Amino acid sequence: MSNNLLKGKKGIIFGALDPDSIAWKVAEACVEQGAEITLTNAPVALRFGELQKLSDKLNAPIIPCDATSVDELEALLIQSMDIFGSKLDFILHSIGMSVNVRKKKDYTNLNHDWMQKTFDVSAISFHKLMQSAYKLDAMKENGSILALSYIAAQRTFPDYSEMAESKALLESFARSFGYHWAMKKRVRVNTISQSPTMTTAGKGVKGFTEFFDYAEKMSPLGNASAESCADYCISLFSDLTRMVTMQNLFHDGGFSSMGMSPAILE
Repeated sequence: MSNNLLKGKKGIIFGALDPDSIAWKVAEACVEQGAEITLTNAPVALRFGELQKLSDKLNAPIIPCDATSVDELEALLIQSMDIFGSKLDFILHSIGMSVNVRKKKDYTNLNHDWMQKTFDVSAISFHKLMQSAYKLDAMKENGSILALSYIAAQRTFPDYSEMAESKALLESFARSFGYHWAMKKRVRVNTISQSPTMTTAGKGVKGFTEFFDYAEKMSPLGNASAESCADYCISLFSDLTRMVTMQNLFHDGGFSSMGMSPAILE
């Protein structure tokens, strides 16, 4: 149900790939709440994803962008502002990729060239995005920038591999750049630490289904769905959260506060 929480707002959604992805749900929720958006993903993702379907449904232009390229990020921001005829109110960074995880490399035997790529795609791209927007003065006053994280930034999940360090770096960028954005234009920068979610990317992690079931039992409210994460993103894009910044916000049904659950013992 729409409450027009984002009426008149303009933003960019990174990372929608198919209907299972969180970014896809966020894009749908943004438009339902009255926003105008542009969609972006890496050119290679556009070839095997379903983003055109979402674009057609939401009347949202697609602008291909390699998020590791500052030139392409700047072009994306400029094109989006041209389309909207204004600066941006919000941005969602929903990007993560690890070749080591895809190829099932053990954490004690990682390919470090691939690790560098993981960090560049999954975390450094967030700094590049914020720096590009900062340079171009692309955000409106009281805007909101979000990135999606995971609790492996704080705790050990062996099969999550170097994506854990990527998420820790992502959260650090949100705190560090969040200060500068707040001082510049009262723009807030936060990360959402989401439950394990049945996305295309998530299901590619070794043992994901078993861990999903474990987290479901450990969390008093159960795992947070992609749809509920989209709702949370809407609240953080809206004017209702103007004083929330530089935070890593757990959206996980209570998992992050649990020690042990009787459901696991049973």
